[in-house]
Formats: sequence, C-alpha cells, structure tokens
Amino acid sequence: MSFQFNFTIEEAESSSTECELDLESHLYSPDNVKKEISNTDKLLVENSEEQPVLTGAVNETKLMISSSKTYNDCSSSDSLAEEMPARTEPATEHKIPVDVSRVLENKILESVSGLQFVNVSVVEMTLSDKDSLSDSVVSKSIKSNSDLIPGVYEGGMKIWECTFDLIKYFDEEGVYFEGKRVLDLGCGAGLLGIEALKRKAKEVHFQDYNSTVIEEITIPNVLANCDSDNCNEYIKEEPDRKKYKKKDEKTGLLAKCRFFSGEWSQFRKLMQNETPPVTYDIILTSETIYNTSYYRTLHETFENLLTKNGIVYLATKSHYFGVGGGVHLFETYVRERKVFCTKTLKIYDDGLQRFLINLSLKNNLQE
Repeated sequence: MSFQFNFTIEEAESSSTECELDLESHLYSPDNVKKEISNTDKLLVENSEEQPVLTGAVNETKLMISSSKTYNDCSSSDSLAEEMPARTEPATEHKIPVDVSRVLENKILESVSGLQFVNVSVVEMTLSDKDSLSDSVVSKSIKSNSDLIPGVYEGGMKIWECTFDLIKYFDEEGVYFEGKRVLDLGCGAGLLGIEALKRKAKEVHFQDYNSTVIEEITIPNVLANCDSDNCNEYIKEEPDRKKYKKKDEKTGLLAKCRFFSGEWSQFRKLMQNETPPVTYDIILTSETIYNTSYYRTLHETFENLLTKNGIVYLATKSHYFGVGGGVHLFETYVRERKVFCTKTLKIYDDGLQRFLINLSLKNNLQE
C-alpha cells in the first residue's frame, strides 16, 4: 500500500507563547468556535468524496460523532472538564516477550514515513475470531461500529492524522532526543515513541488505555522498527506490504522500552510509586484532547510526570465534533491553571485545521 500526504503548512505567524503574549484572540470564545465549526462543516461537505488512504486511519468525523457528549458553550473550562468515572483497576506494565520472534510471526507489515507498522485490519480480523480477549476491545468496537467507546476503547487501534504532523515537524526542525527519557502518552500504534527511539532517545515508555492495543499493536510495531535492516527478514507480498518470516531475533532498541496500559491517573500513580519516581524529559501525545472530560487527568499527568525542564509536544485538531474538545478549549483550561506555558509550533490549514503546540512549566521559566 502506498501513502500520500499533502500538507499545506503555515508557520504560526509569531510562534506565539502564552507566557509572552495576551492570547485572548487565540483562545476559546463561543462565537469564534461556532464560526470555525460552521466553516469546517462546509469544507467537510465539499470534500465528502475524499477518503483517507492510510490503513488504520479513519474518516475524520467518525471520532467526532461517536460520543454522546455534545458540544456546549461554556464560560469556564471547569464546566467542560467534569471528570468521567475513572477505571479503578491499577495500570499494568507489559513485559517484553521472551521469544520476540513470535510477536511478528505471520503479521502483515506496512510502511510510511520510514516507519513499519502492522496492518490493523488483519489484527482486528484475527482477534475477532477469538472467543476471549483481555478487555474485549476489538469485539466491542466492531459491534458498535465506532472508533471511540468512552471508558472502554479510546481509539488506540487506529493511526490518527496528527501523529504524522508531529513526525514531519521533528524531521523538518531536526529535533532529536539524545539522552532523554520519553513518554508516548496514549500511544496507540506507538509511532511517536518509535520516532523518538530513532532520534536517539535514551529510554521510551509507551502508554495506552487498552492492554490489547499494547500487546497486539504497540509492541509488534516497536519490534518491527528495532534494527529492522539487520534483524528482520520479510517475504514481499505486494508493494509496501511485507509478511514477517520467523527468524532468530535481537531485541535491539526494544531494550530501551517499557510498555503500560491503563487509565492516565492509574498510570501516573504507578510511575510515582516507583523508587525513585519516574519522570520524563519529553512527553509526546497526539489527538488526546478530544474529550473535555479528560482534561483534568491529562493536565495532572503532565504536571506530575514532566521533569522540571521538560517539554510536552501535543498534536491536535482545532476541535472534535460531538466529543466537544479541541485546541482552544484545552489551551483555556491550561491557561486558567497557571502551571504551563503553551506555544504554537505549527498550524496545518488543509481541511480541518490542525495544531502542533508545546507545553513547559511556568515556574521553571520564571526562575
């Protein structure tokens, strides 16, 4: 399968940072967001015949309409961020399999932007035939015909568009993570964390809501990209598709990785309870601010797990229909808490507007 991404990229006019400028015009106001939604609806109708070409990517409106939570005008972000009931079970660390060759055995692999990843449709078909799954993610998402079931499945088996925006940004700006501990938060396929490994990260942790995603998607994808030129042997099936053939395997970059599943607050507790507590120099996250109900937990995760001089890289759409979240609402939420500075790195203006922003701790900048 071949992939084509046509990006129209505009540098944010002044790469504005919240700590330096008055961002009232940039942040959320009901009238501005209504106008933006109206214009985007028109664009979606005009381009309704265009379909995503990426395996695992979905129609952009699918996530937006799959939640019963609807968009409402609110004067305060507190009312937007009513926390949904968290799962009470603790977060789980997933160990790297002893026989790593079996992880990719008979998997169908595809590639884009120099990264390998398993064909999600094949994984879904294989898992849906099994009688028992650890959390029934696949069967529930197939039955509901949805890529988002709040509190059950949070879209981790799909590769979302903004992931590639952030990868492209790292490539264009020559961003490297040498010597850094990196967290891929809400990792799904794990492509951001894999990119960090390739950019010399000292250690990368992958976290997703669902254990099935970690075991069936994330770990295989990381393995497929670990020293793939030297360690993996493939049988060509068709252009851009490869079938993995069992071979003696080295773990390569896999030795730098840890994998976790569970809700963010439980994951945070797990990391803080380690000795010494785990913190990260870089947190990478893509399309995780679609639901305003998760903002408090996400903000607390950033605040507690980021090192003093750390940076959060966040890729997001301007807004998510039906689910209610978006960049302006999240920036407002962050601004009101006065913990982080936010800075707009890039704006992608083709179709539904997309943003790359970073967050850094205010206290560190004020010292």
